Amino acid sequence: MIQFNQVSKQFKNVQVLKNIQLDMNAGDRIALVGSNGAGKTTLIRCLLGQYNHQGSVRVHDLVPRENRELVLRHVGFVPQLPPPLKMPVEQLIDFSAKVSHADFDRIVHVAERLGLNTAELLKRPFVKLSGGQKQKLLISIALGRDTDILIMDEPAANLDPEARHIFFQLLSEKPKDTIMLISSHRLDEVAALVNRVIEMDCGEVILDDHVEDLVDMTSQLFCRIGVLKEEPAFVKAISEWGFTETVDAKIWEGVVAGPDRLRFLGMISRYAGLLSSITMNDGVK
Repeated sequence: MIQFNQVSKQFKNVQVLKNIQLDMNAGDRIALVGSNGAGKTTLIRCLLGQYNHQGSVRVHDLVPRENRELVLRHVGFVPQLPPPLKMPVEQLIDFSAKVSHADFDRIVHVAERLGLNTAELLKRPFVKLSGGQKQKLLISIALGRDTDILIMDEPAANLDPEARHIFFQLLSEKPKDTIMLISSHRLDEVAALVNRVIEMDCGEVILDDHVEDLVDMTSQLFCRIGVLKEEPAFVKAISEWGFTETVDAKIWEGVVAGPDRLRFLGMISRYAGLLSSITMNDGVK
């Protein structure tokens, strides 16, 4: 259980958090949403024990600032911005495994499920990896160990559609009583992953609501898109989702992970004037 009791945080003359009162319980999968500057990242950093603050934060009845090592054993964390680490990937995985009492090979297995060729990357400095490779590795370190709390700040921002689908599968494999806190500035990015929405604005919680939990995170949708004409921008966008053009002119087909349906439809809506038809069916063709 996570408890925020009247938590406030101020940087110089700016009040970033204002009397936050929240409880997060086993099985909560929470979308923490709000615009940039709403206070989401500061809230997470208080939870991780990185900041001093007014009020109290407790994780399993432990104060994170005073018991960081014990608290972090419970937490898998995926930051929004990868740290500028110069150590080789192999050393980073080994260090992370030892600190968290995890298994090196299990982290590597998760990384390979996400599409990383670890054999080619182990000797490379982490800082030299692409954005997508860094994100996959950080997710692997967070999910490749036994924790009952997952904290993820824009976790899938740099993932390709196939890796996002694997990421959703990995989340579905976590125990049902895991607390998941997923921060995003857009609700449609994470809506299908969660059963609770907490919205922040100007350092305050302005919405805390439970939502229906209906989407199977392992589900897939077979999609068929017809277009009146093929604009280069559309071709680029649909190709990035892994869609391919059929032998029939102006018909594109592909598979979308179930939890990604809102994000996909948001992308497609930008090209509404080009569309002649769209179908989405459960399962793969």
